[in-house]
Amino acid sequence: MRVCFVMAGLPHYFALILNKMVSDYGIEVILVKPSQQSKAIGAGVKEDKSAAQFRLVELPEYTTWYGKSFFENLIPTLHEIKPDIIVMSAWPYFLQFILNPLFYFRLKEVKAKLICRDIPFNTAYWGKSQEYYYSGQNITEDLDAAKKNWKGALSFRVITCLRRLYLPLADAHINYYNEGGEIIASYGVPKEKIFIAANSPDTDELLAAYDQVLKQPDILPVNPHRVIHVGRLVKWKRVDMLIQSVRDLKSFFPDIELVVVGFGPEEETLKKQAADSGIADNIRFVGGVYDSLTLGRYLHVSSIYLLGGMGGLSINDAMCFAKPVICAVADGTERRLVREGYNGSYFENGNQESLNLKIKSLLEDPEKVKTFGANSLKIIKEEINIHSVLKEYMVAFQYVLAH
Repeated sequence: MRVCFVMAGLPHYFALILNKMVSDYGIEVILVKPSQQSKAIGAGVKEDKSAAQFRLVELPEYTTWYGKSFFENLIPTLHEIKPDIIVMSAWPYFLQFILNPLFYFRLKEVKAKLICRDIPFNTAYWGKSQEYYYSGQNITEDLDAAKKNWKGALSFRVITCLRRLYLPLADAHINYYNEGGEIIASYGVPKEKIFIAANSPDTDELLAAYDQVLKQPDILPVNPHRVIHVGRLVKWKRVDMLIQSVRDLKSFFPDIELVVVGFGPEEETLKKQAADSGIADNIRFVGGVYDSLTLGRYLHVSSIYLLGGMGGLSINDAMCFAKPVICAVADGTERRLVREGYNGSYFENGNQESLNLKIKSLLEDPEKVKTFGANSLKIIKEEINIHSVLKEYMVAFQYVLAH
């Protein structure tokens, strides 16, 4: 089986997933990505192609007439690759099928099955675009708070209508969480074509790193009131809320400390916030950490994993190292991982007092911290891991080849 992924970049965690696809399932994997930093990928995303066990094809990007990025010479490249299956990210690439119809017919000549890979995020149920737009749920990495107006509403409705046209063109869909599948189905996609594969890092590697961490000295001094955040430092991660929580809770826990792991455009702003709040000594910025062992050592010496805004695979990472999680409902992927009162808690999105109360409640109960952490590890080992994700991909692959 030859599978070609068409993506805006190669995040370090997804390279490990593709490697596993090659080593564990014997799939011939090819990844097509932009030859330069894509406009379609988020700020501060770490890309890594150094250990790729699959074929990597890099193509120049160009800006289409409708203002989105696409690949030069993609059709000739696909003819050369001759894939059985093409797995393509939905946004913005599927726009090309509708706004450049000739491309879609040329793609059909490749004679490969097409799978749409999506979260989906910032996507309304069909028929509810205006309600969703004015709800303020559709946000960007910069937390765009521009006043909603009729022009924005019209643009959002047009995008929604385009989705209604292009989503049914795929032979199958792979989504990250259950409601995502329901959203896609509302656009006229038969439910039997929708597969749910919860996103995951290489949990085998992380669990092996956890075993090593337990044998090593602590990377930081013992502090039962240390909390940690891992992720790109962009506005929608809401690290500013975490810093504010440290300031608000310092009177209850004088030694409270927040470890911030990650790089991004908001780093200097966040450091200034900490200094201006008089808690610079309570906030430890350690930069980007991409090797599992070092990341695990920071997680191991922290009591709680905190996520103030939009999520990512950092929740999975933290759970691999037996950490309880406090987060808000964001893009939906967290719902499969964090269970209220079992391995963590949810605070009201954007509500500082709600976040503070959740942190305070958990830090005051070390036994619950330990129990919740053990439950996180159990979820990873038994339910959501690299193997469960790959099995879902294989089910989707087998479906499209059989139909």
